[in-house]
Amino acid sequence: MISAMLHINDDIIIQDWELTESFMRASGPGGQNVNKVSSAVELRFEAASSPSLPPPVKTRLKRLAGRRWTNDGALILQCDETRSQARNREIIRDRLKDLITAALTPPKRRIATRPTLGSKKRRLKAKKVRGEIKSLRGPVDPD
Repeated sequence: MISAMLHINDDIIIQDWELTESFMRASGPGGQNVNKVSSAVELRFEAASSPSLPPPVKTRLKRLAGRRWTNDGALILQCDETRSQARNREIIRDRLKDLITAALTPPKRRIATRPTLGSKKRRLKAKKVRGEIKSLRGPVDPD
C-alpha cells in the first residue's frame, strides 16, 4: 500500500489532504480488461494552497507544469501506462515528486558577457566575404 504522505525531501512533505486521486478506465490495448478495470490514475495536487511549498517553489512549479496547471492553482497529472492501478499510482507519485524536486532548485543567474575583439573581427570578415560572393552574382557579360 502506498503511504498517504509524499516525502519530497527533509523539509517538504506533502500531506494526504493536498492530494486527490481519481481512477478511470484507460485507453489503448488491453482487450476486455480495459473495458472493466479502472486502472488509469489522475492525481490532483492543490499546489497553490499548499502550506508545504514556499512561494518561489510554487512559481517555478507553475512554470514547469505548463498546461497541467489549472486556473484554480491545482496541478493535474495522469498516468495509464500499465494495466495495474497500483503501479500507475506509484508512477504518478514519482512524477509529482520529480516535478517538485525540479522546482526546488532555483535557476542559475545568467551573467552577461561582451563579445571579444577577435570574435567581432571574425564576424565582420565573414560578412565582407559573404558580401563579395553576393556582389559577384548577376548577369554575365559576354565579353
